[in-house]
Amino acid sequence: MRAFTKGTPVIVVEGLHKSYDDTEAVIDLSFEAWAGSVFALLGPNGAGKTTTINMLTTLLPIDRGRASVAGFDLAGQPEAVRRVIGLAGQAAAVDEKLTARENLEMFGRLYKLPRAERRARVEELIERFRMTDYADRTVGTYSGGQHRRLDVVASLIANPLALFLDEPTTGLDPRSRTELWEEIRGLADSGTAVVLTTQYLEEADRLADYILIMDEGRAVATGTARELKDDLKRDVLEVHFASEGDLGRATEVLEGHVGEYGVAARTLTIPVPGGSASSLGLLRRIEDAGIPVVDFHYRRPTLDDVFLTHTYSATA
Repeated sequence: MRAFTKGTPVIVVEGLHKSYDDTEAVIDLSFEAWAGSVFALLGPNGAGKTTTINMLTTLLPIDRGRASVAGFDLAGQPEAVRRVIGLAGQAAAVDEKLTARENLEMFGRLYKLPRAERRARVEELIERFRMTDYADRTVGTYSGGQHRRLDVVASLIANPLALFLDEPTTGLDPRSRTELWEEIRGLADSGTAVVLTTQYLEEADRLADYILIMDEGRAVATGTARELKDDLKRDVLEVHFASEGDLGRATEVLEGHVGEYGVAARTLTIPVPGGSASSLGLLRRIEDAGIPVVDFHYRRPTLDDVFLTHTYSATA
């Protein structure tokens, strides 16, 4: 299989479009994902992330535009594309009645790996991903973290140049999630082009070398996590109150002195373009109105702030 130098485009997407009846699911989407990097697709539910993954892994036909993986055109060379990709989707692909070892053997046969190469690859993956202790137990007995790890490992059986992970850590406990993050990062560092969709913005912030945020089928923001945060050109003031009543009074006092703001759990979240001086001015207004403040926090923007700024679709 052809190797790609780190930083070389492995996945190239140009003007991708997909519709279902009268609904446009993906609209004029373009991006590149490079060898040795993690590319994160973010967006609210229904933004078009999974549809994009399904097109790039040949599970859905492309309506318009073009895309290639490792130089193979998705529309004209789908079989060649399938030989160079791995996919761990939201639905588990492994058989719960088989062991991890038997599942990996089965995937190796599907990829038509020669017997000796297949068995060596299975043993390599079991050892590399620390699955030895449970590799010969049936998958139905696995914990959520063990099950999801096997999903990802199964997608690696043919040593793909491009790996697509659709919400790989959903439902995992914090320890299992952190362990899987380390493995995903390791895969990218070894030269794989990883495309990741996730609902966990901390995950994208920690793993992604480049981020594309989608909303209603379109790309609405692109860049590194740092670039996206810096582009907001503002910091954030969080003010915590003892009661919903105090919170309501504070919003009335600040009416006309702030633009957009967020309200949740007795906390007022205010974007502050003017820096710390503006924050102090807002706090003084609240204090002068006799409204007690339990606590306040002045911080730099997070990826959550970026996401909420650029997306408008319902997230439920």
